[in-house]
Amino acid sequence: MGTETGHDAQSPAARVLVLGIGNILWADEGFGVRTVEAFHRRFETGAEVTILDGGTQGLYLVDHVASHDLLLVFDAIDYGLEPGTVHLVRDAEVPRFTGNKKMSLHQTGFQEVLSAADLLGRYPNSLALIGCQPVDLEDWGGPLTGPVAAAIAPALDLAVEVLAGWGIAVRPRTVPLPPEQQLLGNDIDHAAYERTLAAGSAPAA
Repeated sequence: MGTETGHDAQSPAARVLVLGIGNILWADEGFGVRTVEAFHRRFETGAEVTILDGGTQGLYLVDHVASHDLLLVFDAIDYGLEPGTVHLVRDAEVPRFTGNKKMSLHQTGFQEVLSAADLLGRYPNSLALIGCQPVDLEDWGGPLTGPVAAAIAPALDLAVEVLAGWGIAVRPRTVPLPPEQQLLGNDIDHAAYERTLAAGSAPAA
């Protein structure tokens, strides 16, 4: 499936999208967003890498996906494994695991995003999905459960391995990101959001 874009996976000119999808207001459904947020906070990358909180944007992500050669996605995925298990699937397997997952109020699945990119003739050369088996997807306003929060660190390690296999280097940040440069702001970054929950405030709808 897909059309070649002219860069192989090892080319230093390849454009890479590191994408987190999900909804932070539904407990473990926020795994993908919280993991890409942590990736951005922890690592520096070259200009060829775009780091994106895809949230629940659905088909609005098509242009982002179609304009990159290599795609790495973080998401909460029901693999039927033990809760908190991190699992990697690649390439042709990715649509199979995202096909039943809906990511917007319009019930757009990420499989449809990939299909739209394919119809445009701009399907990524390589795909990798780093998923975590969720515990709870129905706790409105709840934080990540313990097993899923603990899965962020191994998911980041796995992401570094995937990117290295594509010839993409990442470097640990030596200086912490200031708040205005973080991926999520307006008090919905992971730490601020959970402080709000601990204080007993309900999240905004």
